[in-house]
Amino acid sequence: MARYTGSVCKICRREGVELFLKGARCFSPKCGIKKRNYPPGMHGKRRVKHSDYGVQLREKQKMKRMYGVMEKQFRTYFTRATKSPMLTGEKLIQLLEGRLDSVVYRMGFGSSRAQARQFVSHAHILVNDKKVNLPSYQVKPGDVVGLSEKGKKMHVMQANLDAAMQRGVPPWVEVEPEKFAGKLLRLPTRDEAALPVEEKLVIELYSR
Repeated sequence: MARYTGSVCKICRREGVELFLKGARCFSPKCGIKKRNYPPGMHGKRRVKHSDYGVQLREKQKMKRMYGVMEKQFRTYFTRATKSPMLTGEKLIQLLEGRLDSVVYRMGFGSSRAQARQFVSHAHILVNDKKVNLPSYQVKPGDVVGLSEKGKKMHVMQANLDAAMQRGVPPWVEVEPEKFAGKLLRLPTRDEAALPVEEKLVIELYSR
């Protein structure tokens, strides 16, 4: 599957907000956008006025990049969201937050969604005691997410959990760090997800 392999700090600078793509570095003074709060490139400091389409596109790109999904997959999530009786924007966020890599990240096993995706792909993650190596797997409320025996022995897992426990985990997940496991209690509301994205603009873009 195609994936972005360039500098993730440039992504945050391009979008103008912290997307927390690089784990602990994003919480430190070394964060790229904190050091250089302007778009990358030789003309990055120039002010650019975006059209309505440009503003909508930037919001979509921001959301895609935050969750690490490509265009085709993102459009599939959007199509599924439009068929739900819920508000399209909120359902879209729930579908993205329900991805296994996102749940692993929210529980604190991964310091970033990219690292969480790698742990899932390398079969270090269990869902209801069964190995799942598909990052896009949709976790359901009540599902228990834990680590494989090999995953429990990885020092990085313990370090990630310790840091997550200090920061606090979201209210829609429950984590038992001593058991290296957690449960998805429910899917988050729009306000709880606290994303720096105007999802209404994404809907407007796809509704053109």
